[in-house]
Amino acid sequence: MKKQGRAKQQEQVRQRARERLLEGVPVTERQVHLAGVTTTVLEGGQGSPLVLLHGGIESGGVYWAPVISRLAESHRVVVPDLPGLGESAPAPRLDAEFFADWFAQLFQVTGMDKPTVIAHSLLGSMDSRFAAEHSDLLGRLVIYAAPAIGPYRVPLGLMVIAIRFSLRPTERNSERFNSWGFHDFDRARRRDPEWYGAWDDYVRERGAVPHVKRTMRRLIKTETKQIPEVELRNISCPTALLWGRHDRFVSLQVGESASDRFGWPLHVVEETGHVPHIERPGAFLRAFAEIEATQQPRKAPQP
Repeated sequence: MKKQGRAKQQEQVRQRARERLLEGVPVTERQVHLAGVTTTVLEGGQGSPLVLLHGGIESGGVYWAPVISRLAESHRVVVPDLPGLGESAPAPRLDAEFFADWFAQLFQVTGMDKPTVIAHSLLGSMDSRFAAEHSDLLGRLVIYAAPAIGPYRVPLGLMVIAIRFSLRPTERNSERFNSWGFHDFDRARRRDPEWYGAWDDYVRERGAVPHVKRTMRRLIKTETKQIPEVELRNISCPTALLWGRHDRFVSLQVGESASDRFGWPLHVVEETGHVPHIERPGAFLRAFAEIEATQQPRKAPQP
């Protein structure tokens, strides 16, 4: 009985937190089957197609909420939860082949024809591998603080606090972890304390789920490994880099080096860490607007 009561309480926390995170955000939520896995997708807005891929975060795509409303004013926005994170069911495997099938099917099911894709952190690594093989499916790629596009080693301090959070997703361990992710953690919380509190509750609730823990371990193991340069040079769609100036998860040097090697323009968001779209949403949106203004996406062929 105690176990059932605890499960019910956790479910209530999850539902309340998710409702608060999406309050006022002009999206609908639905479940679709992609590559055999039930996947949760947020959709909203009208205009040019835009897919937002979250990073390696237990909450999945809901953490894009601070920028979705503005983006939906001029884009049709699709935000999936990667299998095993957020509200999506886990996948039996999460390798490059599975991701390619899953992501291509997402485009088909949602009708996203050559969308712009903003891919953050560990999923930025995964989507860069996808783009190297399937650039023809993308209109534009924005690689957002992805570790695998250059030499990368997880900082020791980050590794320690990530392990602590994985073992015990407490409020204190969450605060330790997030203090690494933000440049000015206190300012970020003050921007919208209620939203931040709901996000923290949701991340910690998801972080206690066994399949979410497994998915996070898989991503960290595979998507921090450097992608061979010869593969990255196969990316043929318009590509840009977006980074926080003070990113301690994935140093700006990774982006600067990739920009030098591949000629991808680098757009830096000042006074932010690893999550500029949460820490300074307006500055993030201005950086993305600059990318759109200077890079024309590849258009789908006319029938």
